[in-house]
Amino acid sequence: MSDIPVEKPSRRDGARKVMDSEDLEKHITRAQEVIASDKKEVPPFWINKYKKEAARNWDLFYKRNTTKFFKDRHWTDREFEELAQQDATSQKKCLEVGCGVGNFVFPALADNPHLFIYACDFSKRAVEMVQSNENYDEARCKAFVCDLTVDRLTDHIPENSLDLVSALFVFSAIPPEKMDIAINNIKAVLKPGGQVLFRDYGIYDEAQIKFSKASDKRLDENFYVRQDGTMSYFFSKEDLETRFEKEGFKTNRNEYVYRETTNRRLEMNVDRIFVQAKFEKTL
Repeated sequence: MSDIPVEKPSRRDGARKVMDSEDLEKHITRAQEVIASDKKEVPPFWINKYKKEAARNWDLFYKRNTTKFFKDRHWTDREFEELAQQDATSQKKCLEVGCGVGNFVFPALADNPHLFIYACDFSKRAVEMVQSNENYDEARCKAFVCDLTVDRLTDHIPENSLDLVSALFVFSAIPPEKMDIAINNIKAVLKPGGQVLFRDYGIYDEAQIKFSKASDKRLDENFYVRQDGTMSYFFSKEDLETRFEKEGFKTNRNEYVYRETTNRRLEMNVDRIFVQAKFEKTL
């Protein structure tokens, strides 16, 4: 039996797919069989090289793709109501970790005029693209280079000052043994009661199945390398919750999100599984 439950639809789920239990079981069974058959690990030399050169590989990614690869994230205030304008008299402060070229930052600023966003990425090239965007205004946004596992966020942001941290498809790029460092780094700049808004790749996602079929991409359990040297981890709800609660966060929400995307080149639909959560810094 699958450890991924079927989620009941809600008003927020306009862009989601509701999977019935039979379809989900078929998908999970197929995924488990493929993943279990993937016995080959990348040699230790290459594992260390990919981890050491992570920032460089993402920098090359943005050099190749510039601002054209990722779509703007107009769905975030639908999924995370904390980002929507609620009180016109007060300003919320948010940090976007792994900001890339601003696909979250600029739509969020446009939708909520009372939001200030710090934005960081460990790709210098990505941060430069944010800063050169015509909508970049330091009165409402400050972008800077930061490796969450090495650099202190408090060098750029006052301690205990943020209402929100947005972590969208960024923790999956961090080696699992360093995620606790990144979580504590974020914790230092959040106010007590502040929240981390999280979405990332879920276990048994179609991308994980594809990695396992290739049979030469596995760095560790649920952790893989792409052809371009960038890395990707796949979370279960239990794994994710354990990581944040171990560092003193409270789980306010934790669920799987199912999406169906279309691969136009192959003319086929692909089932995606993401994990979405909210974690609160306790008092």
